[in-house]
Amino acid sequence: MTEPAPLTPQDSLAAIMIAVSAADATIRTSELVKITNIVNNLPVFADYDDRDLTRMSQTVFDLLDQEDGLDALFGLIREGLPERLNETAYALACDVAAADGTIAEPEGRMLEEIRYELNIDRLHAAAIERGARARHMTV
Repeated sequence: MTEPAPLTPQDSLAAIMIAVSAADATIRTSELVKITNIVNNLPVFADYDDRDLTRMSQTVFDLLDQEDGLDALFGLIREGLPERLNETAYALACDVAAADGTIAEPEGRMLEEIRYELNIDRLHAAAIERGARARHMTV
């Protein structure tokens, strides 16, 4: 098997969102809509192409199908993501996880893994999580 190409910072952010969405083995429409809205509207994705998102989705799915694929995925993400965007990545992951109104146990474990892999301080993580919860409340 050939080594995947290095990830850009935007690829890394997209991969994290896709991985959180796929964590519970069900990618919900609300999560896909959230990812699409994030990619289409946030400045960090200004020059990111929809084809890149499709390519990253396939890369994430391929890696998650492999033994030790999650470790490989996080290795690629750490290489491609500047440290200054680690909290951004975690915030985007939280928004995707909360998009359907509930964070299932597998998504929670994936968020925990992201916190660990990206070295997100626990206090900062709690603030980011609270913000995501507040943005996704219903009446």
